[in-house]
Amino acid sequence: MNAAPNSIRIGTGAGYGGDRIDPAVQLLEKGNLDYIVFECLAERTIAIAQKEKLENPSLGYNHMLLPRMERILPLCRKTGTKVITNMGAANPQSAAVAVKNLARKLGIDNMKIAYVTGDSVFDRIDRYMDHETLELREPLRCLKEQIVSANAYIGSSGIVEALRHGADIVICGRVSDPSLFLGPLIHEFGWSGEDYEIIGKGILAGHLLECGAQVTGGYFADPGYKDVPDLWKVGFPIGEVFSDGTVIIGKLDDAGGIVNRSTCIEQILYEIHDPHSYITPDGIADLSKVSVAEIGENRVKVENASGRAPTGKLKVSIGYKDCFIGESEISYGGPGCLERAKLAAEIVKRRLRFLAVSLDELKIDFIGVNALYGDDLSPKLLNGGESFSEVRLRVAVRTKKRKQAESVGEEVESLYLNGPAGGGGIKVSVREIISVASIFISESDVTVAVNYENT
Repeated sequence: MNAAPNSIRIGTGAGYGGDRIDPAVQLLEKGNLDYIVFECLAERTIAIAQKEKLENPSLGYNHMLLPRMERILPLCRKTGTKVITNMGAANPQSAAVAVKNLARKLGIDNMKIAYVTGDSVFDRIDRYMDHETLELREPLRCLKEQIVSANAYIGSSGIVEALRHGADIVICGRVSDPSLFLGPLIHEFGWSGEDYEIIGKGILAGHLLECGAQVTGGYFADPGYKDVPDLWKVGFPIGEVFSDGTVIIGKLDDAGGIVNRSTCIEQILYEIHDPHSYITPDGIADLSKVSVAEIGENRVKVENASGRAPTGKLKVSIGYKDCFIGESEISYGGPGCLERAKLAAEIVKRRLRFLAVSLDELKIDFIGVNALYGDDLSPKLLNGGESFSEVRLRVAVRTKKRKQAESVGEEVESLYLNGPAGGGGIKVSVREIISVASIFISESDVTVAVNYENT
């Protein structure tokens, strides 16, 4: 058995489902990586993927899985870098088969592809109907007929098992974001999954890396206040993680972006409700005493996280068919444009009432005036200025029926000739909304399994 390394290098290949591919390619070419992790699931993402799988059992994985893999598989074979991802979404098995077939097409043999299952509890959702949902504060049974997915946030155990059995690629579904990074740390350093002090440090490393360019200056950038160089080619982060849990966050020297104390602190605080208790399936991380220090250009050392045992409960994201949203926009320009946009909004509102369109919600925005901050705060921010060269009216409705949602587009489009004057650039859309509610279930209700496909 080989001795555990002192450190490993993990790169982030994606921070969300539609992220760019070129930064990941650059990391594989120049980053000397042991692992690259593609974190591509949000709460609604997996619900939408589950809906696709219900319509076509061979689908339900990330749409960019194969384009990404086509670019990175040859590089991974060349460098020996292992891949971990949750791009399996609602269908890790089909994702693994698709990647296997692609690898064979590319002439890449002897590649072991693992897929992790067990996060879906959709097939036994009936047993949880009495559980109260966090968001609605009502029993889950209120959504019973609309539910399309139910996925528990599982931990790193499946990833660890897959790596111990020699997997080159590990494809997961709804694994907790930091767990994607924690898995290789446990495997490489031989950490005990019950040593929660070290697990807390690994959770922090994963949390720093999970959002990609968010820690290398992307979401940090604010011109004139927080300037970031070459944001057009922002690079993704590299974490050099040591066996004691210390992590150094950096990036490629020739990549755009910036890594400094502030970018790392912003990422540490991101989505953390309580720094003393960042709850994950693998453990509860305590980030309250973390130290963050710049040790070189674009190199930040982060250490001193700690941890304790997990709760024994797993959060489950329930995707359900909620409503339809009909949305339409039209622009007005020149003198009096805001007044004409307001008149147009009043016309649409009265037309919908006249036609007895049944709506759950109607929202009217004047983009550039009050769309972000509403009517209470926007006038204060405008500081008395009411002269506009252009304004875009947005009318949106939420309703249970598609036909009702289509009404708003029909009425906005009719403004072309029915007035007021000068409207143009109409955009109309109707989309079905999959919303998410959450419950907690016992960890013992979930059985994680790992299976393999080989090229």
